Amino acid sequence: MLPAPTPPGPPAYELVLYVTGATPNSTRAVRNIKAICEQYLPGGYVLRILDIYQQPELAQQAQLVAAPTLVRLRPLPQRRLVGDLSNRPLVLSVLGLDHLLPPATTP
Repeated sequence: MLPAPTPPGPPAYELVLYVTGATPNSTRAVRNIKAICEQYLPGGYVLRILDIYQQPELAQQAQLVAAPTLVRLRPLPQRRLVGDLSNRPLVLSVLGLDHLLPPATTP
């Protein structure tokens, strides 16, 4: 008899992106973080996108000072990044994935 399969553990990365409706910065941030997650963390992440226009109490609870804000909840330590997430090297660094970047070329 085979042992019962163990349930899969939680994804290694848990991210929350706080946005402000469908503003251009928020839209870019959603698009950018989804692309980064699919490229660098396929199947290994949970991404929640929360609109602080619809739920303003979330901004206070999370102590946000600007939006869009990406919060990496897991792995610890918690890290935050404000902006449209278009600076891919910076986003990967905050996520702890900067080792996955191709080496920089020198002129």
